[in-house]
Amino acid sequence: MTASVHGPVDVVCLGESMVTFLPTRPGRLADVPSFVRGIGGAESNLACALAAAGHRVRWVGRVGADGFGDHLVAAIAAYGVDTAAVVRDPDRPTGVYFRTAADRVSEGHEVVYYRAGSAASAMSPGTVPPEAVWSGRLLHVSGITAALSAGCLELMRALTARRDGRPPLSFDVNHRPGLWRGTDGARVLLDLARGADIVFVGEDEAEEAWDVRGGPDAVRRALPEPATLVVKRGAEGAVAYTRGAAGDTVTHAPAPVVDVVAATGAGDAFAAGFLSATLRELPVGERLRYGHLWAAAALTVPGDLAEPPPAAHAARLVGLDDDAWGRLHLGPGWTGQDQEVPTP
Repeated sequence: MTASVHGPVDVVCLGESMVTFLPTRPGRLADVPSFVRGIGGAESNLACALAAAGHRVRWVGRVGADGFGDHLVAAIAAYGVDTAAVVRDPDRPTGVYFRTAADRVSEGHEVVYYRAGSAASAMSPGTVPPEAVWSGRLLHVSGITAALSAGCLELMRALTARRDGRPPLSFDVNHRPGLWRGTDGARVLLDLARGADIVFVGEDEAEEAWDVRGGPDAVRRALPEPATLVVKRGAEGAVAYTRGAAGDTVTHAPAPVVDVVAATGAGDAFAAGFLSATLRELPVGERLRYGHLWAAAALTVPGDLAEPPPAAHAARLVGLDDDAWGRLHLGPGWTGQDQEVPTP
């Protein structure tokens, strides 16, 4: 099953999606007896979240001509994402991965990827149709794609090269050291980020990848080129730097307290919430709050992907005054339309 959105789209997302296997109980991969199949991938996660919120979204990717590819395309299309530009590769498989129930930052977390030589790794400037990539109001990519193969890196360099007619480019750094296999991926990611218009990066991520210390201002000094830079600070919130004629405007939004079920996918959800509000031309402070709320939706479910909170529910919370926002405490089930959100 594929889905096609007629006419122009709001966002084009390019990148690898994989079938993910989530354990049915906590424990080491060696001990877990069974898994539940889901979908995963930074760019398709973001595409699904935006489509679920009513945006017109296209996912551009490459999957195998196999059952897992069938599942991915059907599952992503079911969210309302345009999958007509997804290529089915007859010679390479769809990527899959397994992970433990523990969070990525937790001791004992394991994740095993089977993506080497995957269909997505065959993406390159010669295999991705330009008309599919340039067809949206916004193009979103992540640093993960650049690590998949030499052809993928060439594609990412072409997409992040500043040129006339390119739609605004959103770039999530997504530094994954294990994917680069001896290549100086950190330097590559910094170069790619410099070509983007909107960049998302974690404060801890910038320190690990680029040895940038000294807080968000230091990250901005290392990355002055993007018109908008969002530095995520985990439980401390996020800071956005938006360049204007008189220089940067700096906007900070604290994060609500969240009872975390699983952290996987929260970064993708944050970016989706921020971009959704950007497409609606909301003030930067509200864009950050939407990012936090969409991230909280992902943090309070066990899988990689969560639908965003209903629009009216999110708008009510985003509109809270600073004091009430600072007292938000979100737990599992908080996105329900009638769910009362507790404040201490």
